[in-house]
Amino acid sequence: MGTLVGVGASAFGLGGEGETPDQVLAGKAHASVTPMSLADRKEAINRLLAYFRGTGPELLRPAQGIFRHPSISPTLPGGAYNTQLWDWDTLWTSQGLFRLSHLLGDRDLHQSIGHHAQGSLLNFFDHQAADGRVSIMMTAANPDPFGCLKKASPNRANQAKPVMAQLALLIADELSDVQWLAPHFEGLLRFYDSWILGNQSSIGLLVLGDDVAIGDDNDPTTFGRPFFPSANLLLNCLYYRDLRAAAELVHRLSRSEDAKRLGGMAWDQGQSIQKYCWDPRDRFYYTVDVQCVDRRAELIPKVPRGMPMSWKCLPLRVQMFTGFLSLWCRLATPEQADDLVKLHYLNDETFHAAFGVRSLSKQETMYSLARSSNPSNWLGPVWIIVNYLVWKGLNSYRFDAEAAALADKTLRLLASDLTRNGSLNEYYDPYTGAPLSYKGFMDWDMLVLQMT
Repeated sequence: MGTLVGVGASAFGLGGEGETPDQVLAGKAHASVTPMSLADRKEAINRLLAYFRGTGPELLRPAQGIFRHPSISPTLPGGAYNTQLWDWDTLWTSQGLFRLSHLLGDRDLHQSIGHHAQGSLLNFFDHQAADGRVSIMMTAANPDPFGCLKKASPNRANQAKPVMAQLALLIADELSDVQWLAPHFEGLLRFYDSWILGNQSSIGLLVLGDDVAIGDDNDPTTFGRPFFPSANLLLNCLYYRDLRAAAELVHRLSRSEDAKRLGGMAWDQGQSIQKYCWDPRDRFYYTVDVQCVDRRAELIPKVPRGMPMSWKCLPLRVQMFTGFLSLWCRLATPEQADDLVKLHYLNDETFHAAFGVRSLSKQETMYSLARSSNPSNWLGPVWIIVNYLVWKGLNSYRFDAEAAALADKTLRLLASDLTRNGSLNEYYDPYTGAPLSYKGFMDWDMLVLQMT
């Protein structure tokens, strides 16, 4: 698609080409945080809606290869990831597509999206391992590129993130039907069993095996660390949300015992996040290291023991955007939410940026805006999924003005990218709004439609 014409990038507050971060911070970045006028906001929404109207249906793929069912692609044909089926990407893309169909009032598109979203979920369960594990990513030719379905105990290759119930509940809500899921629900329960068996720590939080395709790829609390050490906040918050979704699904399926069990599991998970991940000193949530083991009986068996080792984990005090996910999960107390927003989210020296939320605090030594594809860079660039999750959290705790400002920033960013480049990208420079990776990306960029 060629570059679109119309409102210039400057109307949306995008920094100029070639400007350094210092130049932007000194001048134009301040203009970008002012509220959009109603006219500019309307034009940005219409521009994005027109783009998604033309491109959204291209993400709906027919059954092919090992995919017995139609599925949803995260990117446009010919783009990176287009031939792949990813775990959480399918959830976000489906959510964005459903929102598009509602805004367009297109019933046929809505039904087609539902059919393809169902097919995506069933494709994952078609290739579920005997122990319940589900592949993190598949292609039409290979159900397990990362080897997460291979027999191993424990299997350090990461399996799909716990989003399957959230996807199923989204589909059930959109189609006003849950019975289609009934024949496959045992597969979902086995999926949870596999997480508990292979990845649940002694304190109840889940740990990742290795650092491959963890979602926030090079999160320093997990990337480059030993196997099975990190109770990553993204993983554990996704698990909490998925258990809540699963409990709702089984309630609708009239499986009362399962509903009670899953509801209890969700409660326990939320309590563990609160107990172990909230740091009262920094007033922030952290991923924790769970490899804290008292080895005195092994190393000095004949020496009398003194004080007990009272701690079971250590906070990894690296401030990632994941510290805000307790707002999305509605786990934070009102006082904790106030601290998160006022001390951290609104701090220009940490997360608050002209075009949204930095994925990593600017104060961290590993902060970097380098372009990278493997892993993708989550060390500071703005990701639309981060903006969206924080926006949802702000709304949940009635930080209405802050949520509206973040929505404006996200609209401005994507409308500007579309004006300049004719398509969208995966992540962006927080100072200038310049795209940093993967032209033609769609996926969670479509969530901007929910922020309008």
